[in-house]
Amino acid sequence: MAAIGVHLGCTCACSAVYKDGRADVVANDAGDRVTPAVVGFLGNEVIVGLAAKQSRVRNAANTIVKVKQILGRSYEDPQTQKHISESKCTIVEKGGKPRYEMDTGEHLKFVSPEDVAKLIFSKMKETAQSALGSDVNDVVITVPFDFGESQKKSLGEAAAASGFNILRMVHEPSAALLAYGIGQDSPAGKSNVLVYKLGGTSLSVTMMDVNSGIYRVLATRTYDDIGGVCFTEALAQHLASEFQRSYKHDIKGNARAMMKLMNSADDAKHALSTLGGSNCFVDSLYEGTDFDCNVSRARFELICSSLFNQCIDPIKKLLEQVGFTATDVNQVVLCGGSARMPKLQQLIKDVFPEVELLNTIPPDEVIPIGAAIEAGILLGKDDLSIELDTLTIECCAKDILVKEVDASGADQFTVLLPSGTPLPARRQHSLQASGSISSVCLELYEAVGKSTVSDECKFAQIVLKDLQKKDSGVHDILTVLTMKRDGSLHVTCTDQDTGKSEMITVDEAS
Repeated sequence: MAAIGVHLGCTCACSAVYKDGRADVVANDAGDRVTPAVVGFLGNEVIVGLAAKQSRVRNAANTIVKVKQILGRSYEDPQTQKHISESKCTIVEKGGKPRYEMDTGEHLKFVSPEDVAKLIFSKMKETAQSALGSDVNDVVITVPFDFGESQKKSLGEAAAASGFNILRMVHEPSAALLAYGIGQDSPAGKSNVLVYKLGGTSLSVTMMDVNSGIYRVLATRTYDDIGGVCFTEALAQHLASEFQRSYKHDIKGNARAMMKLMNSADDAKHALSTLGGSNCFVDSLYEGTDFDCNVSRARFELICSSLFNQCIDPIKKLLEQVGFTATDVNQVVLCGGSARMPKLQQLIKDVFPEVELLNTIPPDEVIPIGAAIEAGILLGKDDLSIELDTLTIECCAKDILVKEVDASGADQFTVLLPSGTPLPARRQHSLQASGSISSVCLELYEAVGKSTVSDECKFAQIVLKDLQKKDSGVHDILTVLTMKRDGSLHVTCTDQDTGKSEMITVDEAS
C-alpha cells in the first residue's frame, strides 16, 4: 500500500508519495519535481503546468496563475480585489463569487477558482499515480496556517473533485516539521522550532513549540508583499535596463516583452541557487531583436539586496512578539522554493549563528514530503516507527488593533491580539484621555500581515459616556479584550476612577 502528499502553492504544486517506509517527491511528465500551478485555456483544450506557463506569453488573457490567492473568497474580499488588479485574466462576479472569464474561441467560459484548483490537483494525482504504477487515491493535503474555514473547505472540495480521498488536511508548518521527524525521534524532548517559508507570492514565519511529540503554534505571521516573484521582477527590470542600454529601446512598458523577460529571469534565479552565473537568452525579445545577457550570482544578490533584508526583518519581529532571543530557538526549518537562495540562507544563519539550520531536504519539497509522511502514519504503516499526536489549536486569524490618537493628534494603531495568538486569549490595554472630555470612543480594527489599516478594517467600537470632567488630569481607561475559541470577542472598557464601564460582544471578530 502507498499514500500521497500534495502541496498546492500560489505559484507551484508538488506531489510526494509514501512507499516502502519512506517519502519521496516524484517528477512530473516533463521530468520536473515541482509543477507550475498554472492553467491555460487554448480553444477547447485545457493545459496544466509547464506547458501552460510557457504559453502564457501569447495567451495571457486565458492563462490562470496564483489561483490559491482567491480560493474560497468572496468577490468583495480585499485579497480577491488585489488578485483581480494583478491578473491578466478577466475576472467577473457571479453570485458574489469571483469567476475567470475564458475565451475559448467559440464562446465565453466562466471558470471558478475551485475548478482551476481541481485541474491542478488532477495533475498532481496523475503524477503520483504514474510514479507508483497504481491508482492510489489516499492523500494528505497541506493548507496555510492562516487559511479560514471557507478556504480550507474550497481546497478540500477541489481535491476531492479531482478524485482524491482526503485522509487529512495538515498545516504547512506542521508538515515541514514532520519531514524532518522533529519531535518524533525523541518524543520526551521539548524544543522551539522556527519554520521559515518563502514561497512565490508570500513569506510566512512560524514559531512552533514541540513538546512530547505534540506541535503547538506559538505565533505566526504572513507577509503578502514579499515572495519569490519579487526577486524575479527585480532581475527582469535589470535585464530590461541592460536591453535599453545596448539597443536604445525601453521595453518596460511592453507587457509581452516583459513577460518574456520574466520567464528568462525566473529560470536564471533558479539556476543561480546552485551556479555562480546564468545566461539569460530571449529569442526575438523586441522587434525581432534577440537578447543575450550573463548574470552572476553576486550581481543578482546586489540587485536584490533590499529584498533580502526585507526577508530577514520578519524573523526579528516574530522573536520580539514571542519574547525570544536567537538562542531560545533550537532549530530553523527552511521551506518554500525561494528559500533555496544561498544569500538568504546565509543571512538566516547570521541571525541564528548557534542554531541548526535544516535545509538538507530541498525547501520546495519539504512540505509535500511531510504531508506524505502524515499520510503514511494515517494508513497505519507497520514499517513506519513514527507515531503522531495531533493537537488542534484554534488561533486568531488576523491582527486585532486598537486606534488611539497620540500627542500630536495623529492616529496610532496598537496590536492587542497578533495573528496566530492561541485561543482563548485575554489582553489588557491602558489608555489615557484628556480630563476635559466626557466620553471616550475606542475603535477596533483587524488586519492581515503588513497590510495598511484603513477605515474598511474597522469592525467594532465601544463608547464610554458620561465621564466626570476634570479641570486637570486625565481619565485612566482600562480595556480588556477576551477572544474565545469560536472567534467571538468580548470587550470591556472601565474608567479606573469611577468604575463606570461599557461592554460589547462581537460574534466573530477574526
